[in-house]
Order: sequence, then structure tokens, then C-alpha cells
Amino acid sequence: MQINNRTKELGTSPIGNLLIKYALPAIVAMMASSLYNMVDRIFIGHIPNIGTLSLGGLAVTFPVMNLSAAFGAMVGVGASTLMSIKQGQKDYEGAERTLGNLVTLNIIIGVVIGVLGLLFIHPLLTFFGASENTYQYAYEYMFIILCGNVVTHLYLGLNSALRATGHPNVAMTATISTVLINSILDPIFIFKMGLGIQGAAIATVIAQMCALAFVLYKLSNNNDLLHLHRGIFSLRKVIVRKIFSIGLSPFCMQMCACLVVIFINKGLTNHGGDLAIAAYGIVNGITFLFVMIVMGVCQGMQPIAGYNFGAKQFERVDEVLKKSVFLATAIMCVSFVVSEFFPQYPVSWFTSDPKLTKITIEGMRIIVFMSPVVGFQIVVANFFQSIGMAKKSIFISVSRQLVFLIPFLIVFPEIWGTNGVWLSITAADGICTIIAAIMLMQFYKNKRKLHIPEVRKNSVLHRIFFHNRVTP
Repeated sequence: MQINNRTKELGTSPIGNLLIKYALPAIVAMMASSLYNMVDRIFIGHIPNIGTLSLGGLAVTFPVMNLSAAFGAMVGVGASTLMSIKQGQKDYEGAERTLGNLVTLNIIIGVVIGVLGLLFIHPLLTFFGASENTYQYAYEYMFIILCGNVVTHLYLGLNSALRATGHPNVAMTATISTVLINSILDPIFIFKMGLGIQGAAIATVIAQMCALAFVLYKLSNNNDLLHLHRGIFSLRKVIVRKIFSIGLSPFCMQMCACLVVIFINKGLTNHGGDLAIAAYGIVNGITFLFVMIVMGVCQGMQPIAGYNFGAKQFERVDEVLKKSVFLATAIMCVSFVVSEFFPQYPVSWFTSDPKLTKITIEGMRIIVFMSPVVGFQIVVANFFQSIGMAKKSIFISVSRQLVFLIPFLIVFPEIWGTNGVWLSITAADGICTIIAAIMLMQFYKNKRKLHIPEVRKNSVLHRIFFHNRVTP
């Protein structure tokens, strides 16, 4: 069958070719996803008279969206990783039932989060930093987004499933479609129909509905071994437990991100006001573009690492990790160069306000200082997740956010004001990268305990960590 040939290539084709094949569509998709989020900010930032305040209101909604995304990531990433591992083990029935459980869980969680968010939208936005000037804009945008929350969860979850079932190009097409549709609808709803920030939210939900319809159609193809059909949607306790176990890492990452943004918004409100919050929204949009490209590399790595780990082909696992680290580092070096030396160009996409531009550029130059090593950190965290070692991935994610970043956000702004917020992010990234390196070293040192054959002397990771010493 068609899907059988796709999954077999994960264990036989050259790693470099495979990574390009799976990562390139994912990178394009993640870039499109990042641009998709940026499109709203770009158009909203140019709404006459209220653009700056609207950007501040939009930035306040980030924690709410991160909170919702945390549950979506737990299901989507957990299920897609489990599907890859099961395919490597030739357990196609288990992989298909995982796909069905992915759909059911996303519907349940999407509805619950949407309803709860609407019930508590006022205290949520107030708690997350909405001021008298920005609350109305945050409310108008968030209300519509929460109404379409179940669509968002299903679309993102099933898009991850497409990659896990050997359809990276289809996943890429779906994501690009959302960007194009959103880009077309935004100016219509925002400016021509005069709906302002509400128009941006409506365009977002409609774009996701169109992409979801396309994804459902592709995953219902009876010619594929893994496809949607009756009998696979009932929740299985074992499958749900494994999905949550593997997906706990991205869940913790998103939850911590939600908590971190609260502290960021509070620090910026106290030391810089609405302009500083708007600046963070812009900086986040620009830097997020490069992080999403790295996440695309990780998504390309995930099915390859997961399949070969399940198939006990550990040399291939080692190779895909090495190549992924190289690509991620190169991407984040580009981020560093652009943000440090040419920041005025990307910032001009969002605003022409000279005060906001100045604050944004200053913040961005500080935040990206550790960018060249951040790619390594992200890949290592996702590598552990891809091979089902969720605890290690969780530790890397949580330590950055809770152990370092939040304490820094409490202390640094009191010393350096607004710049202290930006410095907190940079310091946490640097320390967490060191932690990720140490954990990867320990992973290879303890390979016998993990039932992994000895790494060969010509392995690049062996050379890096052990200087060609063979573990006795």
C-alpha cells in the first residue's frame, strides 16, 4: 500500500535525503504558520489611529492562546509521535486507532477550553495585563478566536497527523492555504468592512475552517493504510495515556510559555507601559518566525527519529540528530544577523511609530543575543520527545521557563527596567542550552541502561562528547 512504502523509507533511505524531504515541507509550513500569525499583527498595526493600542491588545491575548495551544500540543504532538513509533514497530492498527483518538480528544478539549475561555474571558484578560486602553481590543479579538477554538485544535492536531502518516507535503499545503486565505480576508474584514481587530479574528477562524476541511478530506482517503473511518474514534485508555505521556512535554512548554508571558506583560506594564507590551508583540512575531523554522526541522526529524528508534536502528537516530542540530544552528545564526544588524526592516512591517520602533529594536537586539545556540537547545528537547523520552524533554522545557526565566523576570526588571525583561530571556536561553548539552552527554553515556547499542567511534556525537573513547 502507498502508506506502507512511505513508512518503509523512514528506515531505509539516506538520512540526509529523508530529513530534507520531511523537514522542507515542515519548514515551509511552519514559516507559513508564523507568517499566518504575523499577518494579523501587520494589518492590525496599521489600523488608523488605534494601530499601536490594537497591537498592545493583541499581545495581551498571547497567554490565553498559549493556554489553549498547550492542550492542543499535548494531543497533537503526543499522538503524532506515538503514531510514528507504532509504524516503526509495524503496529499499523495501533497507529490508526491513535489517529482516531487524536480526533476525539481534540474535539473534547477544543470545546471545553473554548467554553471556559468565554465564561472567564474578562478576568483572564485583566489578569494577563490588559489595561483600560487595550482591554476592548483584546476582548474583541479573543472572543471570536475562542468561539472557533475547536476548529483550531482539530486543524493543528490533524496537520501533525498528516506528517506522521507520510504526507508532509499535504500538511505544508494546508498551512500555506491558511496564510493565503487569511492574508486575503484580513484587509477585507479589517478595512473594507470596517471591523477592525474583530475582522482579523474572523479572517483567522475562516482560514482555519477551510484548511480543516482540506485536511479531513486528505485523511479520509481509503487508499491509505492509515485513514479516518468508523471504529477508530472511541477513546482507548492505553492510547490516551501514552498520548498524554508523550505530549506532556509540549504541554508543559506551552503552559510555561503562558506563565512566562504573564510575567513579561507585568514587567513591561510596570516599567514601559502599553508601548512596551506592543513592542514585545512585534519582537515575538519576528523572532518567532525563525524559531518556527527550527521547529519545522524538528518536525521533519520527529518521524525519522521516532520510526528508527522504534525499529532499533540507532545509528540512523544518531545521524538525524546530528544533521538537525546543524540545520537549526544555521537558521538561528541568520536570526542573529538580521535582528542585530538590520532590525529596522522587519520592525517597519508592523509599525511606523518612531517611539514604538525604538523600543522594539532595543528589545530585539538583546533578546536574540543567544540565538546562535538556541537552535541546539530546541532540537535536543524535541529529540527526546521524538523517541518517547518525554521526561527529559519536559525537564529542558520547564527548567528554562520556571527555574530560570521567571525568577529572572522578577529580579532583572527591578534593576534594569524594560531592558531587564529582555535580558531575562537571553540569560535563560543561554543557561538552558548548557543544560540540554549536559543531558545529551548523559544520554549517550547511559546508552547501555537505555538498551541502546554502543555508539560507533565514527559517530559525530561520540567524537564531540567522548573524544573517541570507547565506553567499556
